[in-house]
Amino acid sequence: MPELKVSIVIPAKNTAEFLPECLESILTQSYSNWEAIIVDDGSTDGSAQIIADYAAKDHRICVLSNSGIGIIDALRTAYAVATGELITRMDSDDIMSSDKLLKMSAMLKKYGQGYIALGCVKYFSKEGIKDGYRRYEKWLNGLTKNGENFSEIYKECVIPSPCWMVYVTDFERCGGFSPDTYPEDYDLAFRFYKYGLKCIPSNDLFHYWRDYAIRTSRTSDHYAENSFLELKLNYFMELSYNASKTLIIWGAGTKGKKMARLLSEAHMAFEWICDNPKKIGKTIYGKTLKPFEFLSEIDNYQSIITVANREAQEVIKTYFETHQKKPMKDYFFFC
Repeated sequence: MPELKVSIVIPAKNTAEFLPECLESILTQSYSNWEAIIVDDGSTDGSAQIIADYAAKDHRICVLSNSGIGIIDALRTAYAVATGELITRMDSDDIMSSDKLLKMSAMLKKYGQGYIALGCVKYFSKEGIKDGYRRYEKWLNGLTKNGENFSEIYKECVIPSPCWMVYVTDFERCGGFSPDTYPEDYDLAFRFYKYGLKCIPSNDLFHYWRDYAIRTSRTSDHYAENSFLELKLNYFMELSYNASKTLIIWGAGTKGKKMARLLSEAHMAFEWICDNPKKIGKTIYGKTLKPFEFLSEIDNYQSIITVANREAQEVIKTYFETHQKKPMKDYFFFC
């Protein structure tokens, strides 16, 4: 069977320091039938020249330019000229393992359309990796190893933006890069889930994810953690909400309050519970907070958990399990 062509779309902006290492990792792939479409998104640091130099050496590298209006438009610009049967994304400051394209394309050839090829990721940084990123890496890789990424999709983004591959036909069916919604990687993960794509389990480390102080996901308001809540809630209401059940918010911290505000603004009926005695009985956004024992008075409910503490989450999970409640049906962790 002939090798399927892989289109790699790469937005780049002011990553001159890292681009050579990124591009070398693509050039040394054990899989040869690829095209790398790199869009310079208004760089001012010499990135454009570096990309042009590499494109002059290898015809598989295509360089385009944008006017600096953002990642989504850069991705669209790249995808508009893509010619591969398979599509993947790469970040211009990261590194691929040498067998990434070979093994991911092999997964898709084996399983066929309707599947997402994934791989494990590893953060690296000159300054060292903070505990939060280590926890995210461990959690994400744990899901990927079992192909269970969508089982916790309301927690955080379950598909690493630079470490997935799908058939172009499936990508088009899921809307591609058409939506203007940020964070664009999380929105795409939800659309993969919405349209029923299945995750292929993988234990292989395919992607080295660079962290540094001015990385876009650290500096842009589009990727602020609380900005994810609206995206999560919108997809929850579309894909998981059951109007015949009482909707419960569990937790009255920052995220719980924002969730309550969003539901109130949308004129959605809900109840609100917490285990903080200082907050129980208070009325916020027109809702009086109740103790968690209130759940025993309701049999048919869906609960959104906004409690971030890991130990508390385990206690909550045990509570639901002992009451025969099902994850992703009766209760949903939003953090």
